[in-house]
Amino acid sequence: MITTPVTADLIRGAVELEQTTHGLLPHRLPAWARAQGNDPQLATAEAQPSGVRLVFRTKAAVIELVTAPTKLVYRGAPPRPEGVYDLYADGVPAGMQTVTGGTTITIDLATGAAEAEHGEPGRARFEGLSPTLKTVEIWLPHNEKTELIELRTDEPIEPAPASGRPRWLHHGSSISHGSNADSPSTTWPAVAAARAGFDLTNLGLSGSALLDPFTARTMRDLPADLISVKIGINIVNADLMRLRAFGPAVHGFLDTLREGHPSTPLLVVSPILCPIHEETPGPGAFDQAALAEGRLGFIATGDPAERAAGKLTLTVIRDELTRIVTERAKTDPNLSYLDGRELYGQADFAVRPLPDQLHPDAATHRVMGERFADRAFPQFSPIAPAQDAR
Repeated sequence: MITTPVTADLIRGAVELEQTTHGLLPHRLPAWARAQGNDPQLATAEAQPSGVRLVFRTKAAVIELVTAPTKLVYRGAPPRPEGVYDLYADGVPAGMQTVTGGTTITIDLATGAAEAEHGEPGRARFEGLSPTLKTVEIWLPHNEKTELIELRTDEPIEPAPASGRPRWLHHGSSISHGSNADSPSTTWPAVAAARAGFDLTNLGLSGSALLDPFTARTMRDLPADLISVKIGINIVNADLMRLRAFGPAVHGFLDTLREGHPSTPLLVVSPILCPIHEETPGPGAFDQAALAEGRLGFIATGDPAERAAGKLTLTVIRDELTRIVTERAKTDPNLSYLDGRELYGQADFAVRPLPDQLHPDAATHRVMGERFADRAFPQFSPIAPAQDAR
């Protein structure tokens, strides 16, 4: 087997790479932004490489990727699924693997205390690939921090040339991050990007789509042919701000994006249907009755009457986003709006209810991705989408 260190020219979809004692750690926010965030939830989310993949050319029939994952265990909650590595050969699914070892962090939901158990790196091994020259993509787990150490192959590898696809930069919440998706290439943004032929950079940050200025500045400075921002659910379930602050914060976020991308097609997406927060403000909380039954669930703890005092619900947010985009579009013809209920609405909830009352299931991720590609991209971009790469 030939050993090749993982280097920056093999990685797509990361914003920054950190050199660690093991190898390279992909980040989805730069160091200066992480320092300004200074939040454990954000630190966890941005270091989970949703949308990040290795891309290279090789004739190898056997490929091993050696990594040091960080797995999270929440004491008092159902076990989290193992992180999955998806391999594609010339755009065709060719294997799925998990990696054992690495670090396990156990967090007590009652006290917040965390314990770390450190282990050796592990490997994802893919066999039986065609021994012909091909482009290989390995999508990294969207739900596990992953340090990349080396590739082992039975034939040499080389970096793949640029895809030439238009670059799609997306920001959203845990739903965009990939909560409940089966694997990293089946999160709804990954499905949409593959279906429409776009090169994805996914800044879906679980619990952290909060109109943070450092996220806007990060996006402002990244290359993009298309930009989308999915706003709302985290602001409601964190009970982060009132209506008076929300409108100016949205304007400020969009103003910052426009500093770096004055005419790039920009799509504002409102929240998908989430019945617990449609008319009830946050904060959101764990459903203790569900946890007692071994299930993960969420509830809204606010009072609907507090809307009069400016508390936010998803209904209020959709109305405000519609107003803001309508006003701004008068002078910004490349700005548009998509109601998130076109991706997942009342009829969908009747067939595929949110399993934890907050996040869609794996099948719904696929449906949302297909709908976004079919409904959003045609109005979103003047660039004709490529054929489905998968």
